[in-house]
Amino acid sequence: MQIDLPEKRYYGIGEVARAFGVNTSLIRFWEKEFDVLQPKKNAKGNRKFTPEDIKNLKFIFHLVKERGFTLEGAKTHLKEEKKQALSTFEIIDKLENIKSELIKIKNQM
Repeated sequence: MQIDLPEKRYYGIGEVARAFGVNTSLIRFWEKEFDVLQPKKNAKGNRKFTPEDIKNLKFIFHLVKERGFTLEGAKTHLKEEKKQALSTFEIIDKLENIKSELIKIKNQM
């Protein structure tokens, strides 16, 4: 899945939800369900997601929405095979980004 977010240090929950095409309530729900999501909160309690949080959200989104894992299945997968699965997912994500860029270049020719 191609997530279109500008490179920043922190992202608000609204822009994260828009990038993923989901409601902010789902992002908050996943934050409670998955220990890997630990957004920082400012004095007002607003969540600020780091690029690392976005990477974890992409992986959770991939498992739950694209591969059809249950929440429990996704949690188990994250705990047991996180390092290998995340590495594989990152490689696939990078290849999809390269493919997207190559298609853009081809269409401009």
